[in-house]
Amino acid sequence: MQHVFVYGTLRAGESNDIHRAAARNGIADPVLVGAGHINGRLYDFGAYPGVVLDASAAPVHGDVYRIEHTLVPVLDEIEEVVPDISGLFRGEHLHVKVELDGRAQEIECLIYPVSDAAVKGLPRIDSGDWVSYRGSR
Repeated sequence: MQHVFVYGTLRAGESNDIHRAAARNGIADPVLVGAGHINGRLYDFGAYPGVVLDASAAPVHGDVYRIEHTLVPVLDEIEEVVPDISGLFRGEHLHVKVELDGRAQEIECLIYPVSDAAVKGLPRIDSGDWVSYRGSR
């Protein structure tokens, strides 16, 4: 088991819903650990967002799930992450702040950020929340 932080289309109810991705592939349903956030800058790519990690930036909101290791290749495929090939998204591990039992904790999670160069000229999502932003546009 490992953890993943989802901030865009992998969130529940979104176009690449992590639960549906697992079910399509016969993998155990991801378990929601809780709402979490990282510091970064969220951008609108049109049909999906991308986050640039930035420790000095505002929070980007998402969800932390406990997942089976067998789900990682499925998520990599959705995010078009291929070993040894540079693409838009890349898989990284970092500590994500999660609210558990009324207090903030940090959990190491897989996350799919983009590079700073990839967001040039794109609109920034100042709220840091793709779901609320997408619903309001």
